[in-house]
Amino acid sequence: MTHRSLLLSRADLDFLLYDWLRADELTARHRFAEHSRETFDAVLGLCADIATERLAPHNKTNDISEPQFVDGRVVIHDAVKPAVDAIAESGVLAATMDAEVGGLQLPHVVHAACSAWFGAANPGTWSYSFLTIANANLLVEHAAPELVTSFVRPMIEGRFHGTMCLSEPQAGSSLSDITTRAEDAGDGTYRVFGNKMWISAGDHELGDNIVHLVLAKIPGGPPGVKGISLFVVPKFLVDDDGSIGERNDVVLAGLNHKMGYRGTTNTMLNFGEGVHTPGDAPGAVGYLVGQPHQGLAYMFHMMNEARIAVGAGAAALGYTGYLKSLEYARTRTQGRAPDSKNPTLPQVALTEHADVRRMLLAQKSYAEGALGLILFCGKLLDDKTTAENQDDRARAALLLEVLTPIAKSWPSQWCVEANDLAIQVLGGYGYTREYDVEQHYRDNRLNQIHEGTHGIQGIDLLGRKTLMAGGAGLEALETLLRSTIEKARNAGDLAADMAAQLDASLTRLIDVTRRIHKEEDLTVRLANASIYLEAAGHIVLAWVWLEQFLAASERDDVLRQGKHAAATYFYRYELPRTDPQLDLLNGLDRTCVELDPAWL
Repeated sequence: MTHRSLLLSRADLDFLLYDWLRADELTARHRFAEHSRETFDAVLGLCADIATERLAPHNKTNDISEPQFVDGRVVIHDAVKPAVDAIAESGVLAATMDAEVGGLQLPHVVHAACSAWFGAANPGTWSYSFLTIANANLLVEHAAPELVTSFVRPMIEGRFHGTMCLSEPQAGSSLSDITTRAEDAGDGTYRVFGNKMWISAGDHELGDNIVHLVLAKIPGGPPGVKGISLFVVPKFLVDDDGSIGERNDVVLAGLNHKMGYRGTTNTMLNFGEGVHTPGDAPGAVGYLVGQPHQGLAYMFHMMNEARIAVGAGAAALGYTGYLKSLEYARTRTQGRAPDSKNPTLPQVALTEHADVRRMLLAQKSYAEGALGLILFCGKLLDDKTTAENQDDRARAALLLEVLTPIAKSWPSQWCVEANDLAIQVLGGYGYTREYDVEQHYRDNRLNQIHEGTHGIQGIDLLGRKTLMAGGAGLEALETLLRSTIEKARNAGDLAADMAAQLDASLTRLIDVTRRIHKEEDLTVRLANASIYLEAAGHIVLAWVWLEQFLAASERDDVLRQGKHAAATYFYRYELPRTDPQLDLLNGLDRTCVELDPAWL
């Protein structure tokens, strides 16, 4: 893998992992003692090669030849299976798991960097693997040992694949309104009846089995989300010896055809409608995960992992779009300098035009900033589970909780903007299917929707995360940012200017947060939660860029110059966006609260 890859920059990944986050120092911890920077680099190189050689070549054809529903089965692109098999053979599916279950015990921060290669190369194909990883991680954490034996080991070997089944046709994000039910069969299993919608990777023939994690309600349980339980419902039952048994009553009802992510099957599934009836009783056989009525808490283990993975995918798509538009701008000639009046002079490269450089620098600030945020969250997850003392673990857990909605939504919003700018850099060519950037835009637009929409993340941040533990999460975030601000004050004039600007924005955010939480009307308090999410996200990303600025200052090369330019851009062009947003929030604006829908 060379530094000229148009998927990601290995030099930037190395900078983020080692210059900034010091990921190699994790090897001093017991869990990672078998690793070294050399093993980290080897895994990163392997994933880069698989992404380049096995995923990227069919990204466009996978988009064009999207999955089809033919005679009751899904037909997908022929190149998908060899690619997901290659990912499984690499060991990435179990990269962060314990050695006892076949894992590599790789740090999450390194695994996040590995995953970014796949997300940049082909998100449609990578989805099958990343959903399987999240499914297996949930079962390892919460399921009985026999379920881990039956389903997790085949998943990490690549023989089984996994999904998460939450939404229903009548209940998208409103999970309290799901109607799928699970009836106790009296033999240690349940029988599941209902319909699930928008299930990514819900049906295919990439392996021997599909392990569905299904939210359902046990009759007689509490109403709303407190009555939700979680079940393993496999496409095929598994016999005691691990062999594939009879077909379970899980039926593909149809495919959803989306604007982007076309390479991933997106399905409606029917459970227990009588097409396949295993045994004597009707319904799809399901196995309870953990305790009854705790399903949503368990599922949030997978959902939070998936939310950060969504942000990672968004960052990766923003990054590859940036690199491809940069390559185009360096080689495409058009026009002349503004002060050149001689039409006989040769045309200049697009990068010679200041406005094109603006669009490229904006993309760089969004993509490299977003990737930095995602890797920082990976490092927090490592600290949460392996830090040397409990205080550090608790602090990392708090920060990760607060940052998860930002890590999901900020890249999903601003790396789509990066893709939009990539199209603009290519001009008319960027809007054609012959170039990759239009597909990147379509693929990335989904990331504001799935695993909790932009608005849901805003409500989560403002309505829950800033209040949790008596405000300890927000306090931990403030402490983190102020620590960097203090370091930057003595790191030169430019860093000091950035520190002062970040200090003012952070102080304003904290004050506005307190002002909002004094409002007794919950509707008013949360009416502009999305605006709050966007303002807080920009302030966090300003911190990411100040951190990168300081880390790059230790170098004397073009990477340092690029990081300093991107950080300068973010502080001059982007962070000031938060001022009018914070003004609006501080005024507890009621425009949308008081709007009569009849006026729309």
